[in-house]
Amino acid sequence: MNCKQFNTIPLEEVLLSLGHLPTKQSKKEAWFLNPFAKENHASFKINKSLNYWYLYSEGIGGKNIDFMKRYLNASVSEVLLWAENQNFSSFHQQNLSNRKLENPSKNYKIIEIKNVQHPGLLEYLNERKVGNHTQFLHEIHYRMNDKNYFGIGFKNDSGGYEIRNKYSKICLGKKDISTIKNDSNSVRIFEGFFDFVSFKNLENELKKEPSDYLILNSVSMIHNIKSSLGKYEKVGLYLDNDEAGNRAVEIISSEIQNAKDCRVLYSDFKDLNEYLNQQTSAVENQSKPRFKR
Repeated sequence: MNCKQFNTIPLEEVLLSLGHLPTKQSKKEAWFLNPFAKENHASFKINKSLNYWYLYSEGIGGKNIDFMKRYLNASVSEVLLWAENQNFSSFHQQNLSNRKLENPSKNYKIIEIKNVQHPGLLEYLNERKVGNHTQFLHEIHYRMNDKNYFGIGFKNDSGGYEIRNKYSKICLGKKDISTIKNDSNSVRIFEGFFDFVSFKNLENELKKEPSDYLILNSVSMIHNIKSSLGKYEKVGLYLDNDEAGNRAVEIISSEIQNAKDCRVLYSDFKDLNEYLNQQTSAVENQSKPRFKR
């Protein structure tokens, strides 16, 4: 990755990877608390169209590379080395077409939607230990910039699809949350659909009753859901064990009194899917036949 490529990644995504969530945002801009120091009122602004930041409290600004040089107190080469080791979804989009997709919705066409049956995708689901409950998932074949692709698809509330396979992580269409309703007075919130499907695989074992389910598809969507949570008697939070997950739990818990951080279940793991992988592997190892010499 070079400076030009790194600067095209939305700075919002960079900040989210570091555990910083916006205090308010619109289509054109997003405001954050100062990422470099503690403050009570947001003074860090991102211009989304220019992908440019400005910190009003210090009178400084710049592009992604300028931000990370200051944030890490590092050189340009050190910043680029750090960026190479991150999993920025927008950079995967660039790799698909070898250029930045300003508006992915104008650069793709869905060719076919069907039940998951491709051997490669089934193998991928088995590797993630989520072979069950695939009724929530689809096999999506799509065309982007004159090339055909396919992946696991999970539909969101705006009709877009989160697409995953071994090599890419993108969203086709408008980014939005996904809600699955069961007319329940409780709701469980997950960061991504693999965590949701992981929970469904564990639901009976954990002796949990079905509820409504809300999948963020990105922690940046946290501010879009707060107003809809007040109607629930119970709100269970099953977010990632990282800085972004911690911040999201803090935001919801500070405004929703009946919210419960449920991550104690998988406190030693990055997320619910990693916990499921460990649990499933342990059971599989126990069930393997042992032969005496």
